[in-house]
Amino acid sequence: MNLTYIILIPLIPLLVFLLLGIFNQKIKPAVSGYIGVAGLSISTILSFYTAYKYFFKLGKVNGTYQALFAKTTWMNFTETLTIDMGVLIDPISVMMLIVVSVVSLMVHIYSRGYMKGDDGYTKFFAFLGLFSFSMFGLVLATNLFQIYIFWELVGVSSYLLIGYYYTKPSAVSAAKKAFIVTRFADLGFLIGILIVGYYTGTFNFLNLNNPEGPAILNWASTSFMGLSALTWALILIFIGGAGKSAMFPLHIWLPDAMEGPTPVSALIHAATMVVAGVYLVARLFPMYYFIEDGFALNIVAFVGAFSALFAAIIAVTQTDIKRVLAFSTMSQLGYMMLALGVSGYDGHDGVGYMASMFHLFTHAMFKALLFLGAGSVIHAVHSNLITDMGGLRKYMPITNITFLIAALAIAGVPPFAGFWSKDEILVAAFEHNKLIYAVGVFVAGLTAFYMFRLYFGIFWGKETTYKHAPHESPLSMTFPLMVLALLSIVGGFIPFSEFVSADGAGFEAHLNYPLAAVAVGVGLIGIALAWILYKNENSLSERFARGFGVFYKWTYNKFYFDEIYLFVTKKILFKGVSSPAAWFDRNVVDATMNLIGNSTVSASNKIKGLQSGKVQDYAFAFISGVVVIAIVFIYLWTD
Repeated sequence: MNLTYIILIPLIPLLVFLLLGIFNQKIKPAVSGYIGVAGLSISTILSFYTAYKYFFKLGKVNGTYQALFAKTTWMNFTETLTIDMGVLIDPISVMMLIVVSVVSLMVHIYSRGYMKGDDGYTKFFAFLGLFSFSMFGLVLATNLFQIYIFWELVGVSSYLLIGYYYTKPSAVSAAKKAFIVTRFADLGFLIGILIVGYYTGTFNFLNLNNPEGPAILNWASTSFMGLSALTWALILIFIGGAGKSAMFPLHIWLPDAMEGPTPVSALIHAATMVVAGVYLVARLFPMYYFIEDGFALNIVAFVGAFSALFAAIIAVTQTDIKRVLAFSTMSQLGYMMLALGVSGYDGHDGVGYMASMFHLFTHAMFKALLFLGAGSVIHAVHSNLITDMGGLRKYMPITNITFLIAALAIAGVPPFAGFWSKDEILVAAFEHNKLIYAVGVFVAGLTAFYMFRLYFGIFWGKETTYKHAPHESPLSMTFPLMVLALLSIVGGFIPFSEFVSADGAGFEAHLNYPLAAVAVGVGLIGIALAWILYKNENSLSERFARGFGVFYKWTYNKFYFDEIYLFVTKKILFKGVSSPAAWFDRNVVDATMNLIGNSTVSASNKIKGLQSGKVQDYAFAFISGVVVIAIVFIYLWTD
């Protein structure tokens, strides 16, 4: 399989970024939108072509899908320890090419309508091109350092997009918050990379993930505090992934990131930036599974399960529709992490790995649809609050139907896409950890409840009197909704387990009817409860909220984690550490340097007369010197 053309997939969005960025003032806004869409269309076509050739033309070799790569050495440290730049094609990178290209293309098309008339229209499409380039580079990376380079480029791109409305203080703060929080997490990622390189002698994914290779066979060569060095490295790498995927407790940037334009929310929080952490763990899955009996993988499982539950509880109480979807994203990412955490490696035992990637695939479609549907609503009513909405099904029929499809998909109602992937996650959890399974089932019920609370609140509920009658969005916005709705319906019927598996061999997955019945039943209970409380205007929802008392208040305020971080930052770090350090710097370090400088200046002022430049002064000094020498000579001679 010839891989040379694949480099065009990331390079075309980069070219779009450079073209729109350099000629920002010369290109007409309407033209820039077409350039952005055309560029992503080509990358999408090439991504589908790559998937077709890899899965159906090349197929399995000796019963497994083989990893293909093309690379060039950039930096050479030892014979094996090099930093390469290239492309790696295997089942999960091909799957991610489809996910990133489809969602990014739909966002580009949608943005032509949503951002119409914006002063920074061309700049916005340039930023989208940079983000798409960064994500394509990340998923095609052949080694840890290459993925880290594009990992940071994704961070820069998200900073630019979240803070797109740079005259809006809340948007600037949100961009800085996302950038700073993920930087702390990425420090752990970088340290983990360095440890892996030092103890294994390679950054290459194929070498690191080889079950018979030295990285996995010799993991116990060095230990620290009871754990091997490579286990510590994997935990640190997971911290980087947890920051990007907004896992607890590094989740605080995600809700604030909603300050960016809604298409940005769909792009960042559906299929691209936030799933990078899940993809990273999946990319190194053999190391996580085999090293020290999967100790680091257990951490992934429990952090994912807690994050899924934590975010789902918060989502139940939020009134900003984009923040509901943000916490929903965090919860679903937790689902993906816990699925990886409870997975085996060989055959059907690796159902958790497959389920995680399957849910990443289906979630990308229906979550992008939910965000873009929310954007369509915001575009119509000019508000993000559920309390300012209601009865919109009469005015926005396409948005209503497509949003309902997405809600049914994420709620796990058959036969929509989310049902199939979520069922496989619960099967994996049930087979490996009953506690995590119970959390997963409960979260499934909460998901169905808060999604239909959102749906009924927007499209049913109280008949709001609008100043201007809402209207359906233009075709440039509704077309992506219809495409994503179709994918949210049929996406679950893809025989995903035959293409993507932990060992590359694939297997035939079967529906577990008892477990599926439990999950669907819990989901239907959640939908029914939302129907009773929110479909029609009543006081039940307020009484329901009051019934939880202080817990509801804590949940509504996101358990005050932002306040806790501010307290730790301002009161402890700034006042307790930074202020004393600043005082020491000013009064000791700077004062010492100033004293040295002032003493030098004072001494120079006193002796600078010796270099006055006046001949008579020099003559006086010369004669004085001669006299003094003569006196000393006479004194010594007479003695």
